[in-house]
Amino acid sequence: MKTTDSKNAAAAKETTPRGVTKPKSNAASGLTELFEDGLKDIYWAEKALLKALPVMVKNASSVELKDAIDNHLTETEEQIVRLEEVFKIIGKKATAKKCDAMEGLIEEAKGMLEETELGVVRDAGIIAASQKIEHYEIATYGTLRQFAETLGLPEAATLLEQTLDEEKGADKTLTEVAVNAVNLEAAEIE
Repeated sequence: MKTTDSKNAAAAKETTPRGVTKPKSNAASGLTELFEDGLKDIYWAEKALLKALPVMVKNASSVELKDAIDNHLTETEEQIVRLEEVFKIIGKKATAKKCDAMEGLIEEAKGMLEETELGVVRDAGIIAASQKIEHYEIATYGTLRQFAETLGLPEAATLLEQTLDEEKGADKTLTEVAVNAVNLEAAEIE
């Protein structure tokens, strides 16, 4: 005997219009599930960054850029702890789910290292790649913070807001390093 949920799922499969993506069997059906999925995604992303950021530091030549990335590495460690606290707040175990977007951004950054000469041109590329990552994180944390607010999770929203502010700060710092030094020096090589 089929349950109502399985009947509804079967009906949805039969009536999915052409060109509309069919959801997976474990697809989120509510905002809480979407929020949890987003947390798992960014948790994986932050852990992946812990491995990628030291590579960026080793390849940077600008002291200001190295310092900015090192500082953000420390923040990233704290952000992971903060995410683990958010998981506790919602009563879930901290679990990572592969983040295809972050994996792609990190791969793009690695490719950029191979495509640039060591020095200020590579530094400019590191900044560009890092800012793409920051912008992804800003979008993700902004969305997750809003989900937490909507779901009535003020403690989680506050923790996510703190991380969002750090990501915005990291982006601003990278812009300052680029505008005040690296990009100017890289332009002189032309």
